[in-house]
Amino acid sequence: MPDAAISPLRARLDRDGTLLRLTLARPKANLVDAAMIAALTDALAQHRGRRGLRGVLLDAEGPHFSFGASVEEHLPDRCAQMLAGLHALLLDMLDYPAPIATAVRGQCLGGGLEVALAGGAIYAARDAQFGQPEMKLGVFAPAASVLLPWWVSQPAAEDLLLSGRTIGAQEAHSIGLAQHVVDDPLDAALAYFDAHLAGKSAASLALGLSAVRGARVREARARLHEVERLYLDKLMHTRDANEGLAAFLAKRAPAWEHA
Repeated sequence: MPDAAISPLRARLDRDGTLLRLTLARPKANLVDAAMIAALTDALAQHRGRRGLRGVLLDAEGPHFSFGASVEEHLPDRCAQMLAGLHALLLDMLDYPAPIATAVRGQCLGGGLEVALAGGAIYAARDAQFGQPEMKLGVFAPAASVLLPWWVSQPAAEDLLLSGRTIGAQEAHSIGLAQHVVDDPLDAALAYFDAHLAGKSAASLALGLSAVRGARVREARARLHEVERLYLDKLMHTRDANEGLAAFLAKRAPAWEHA
């Protein structure tokens, strides 16, 4: 695991080693960039075989869960490496042998929402905001294109993915994106763990997750590869995708040519 002094992630065991706590620790943006992806990947791998592990809880320091991925890492010369790392992390999360919950305050956008979608239940503070704003930059969200329709209806997924709009916690709850809207999402997630998971067999939980998620994990492996190729081989060769990213970095409005 990366040195705790420099890592963008705080990882520690709680509840007598039965709960792995992962906290994004680079506020206020908590960007899901290469360093954060590597830290999450390493922390999950370190504890994957831990005997008695019954849950993982993901949260974040600061007022926001995550502003999303690094736009610089979406540029054509860097995006292949970024997508490969992110998609490998998400597959690890989908196939993890312990339930993963996410506690969200403030904004949970882009790659940050994709990470939350790869876990399990999402506990949202009343001020939480969710969205996949990639289309505003002239690109699409590969992982969310696969994961979001599992959580919400197809029309709701297409709305969020194509409009790029942000929704509040209550709307997220109404469409099935956030399972709980509460005053304190961290306390609520911990209370659920204590009441419903702490007393269970870790081995049975792992096998139960495999049983309920097996088909979707297999589908995700194929679909993530498919959308990754679509992104790299087609989208990144369009003029508008490159214009949208460049315009964002230059803090100007994009000039679309629809090609």
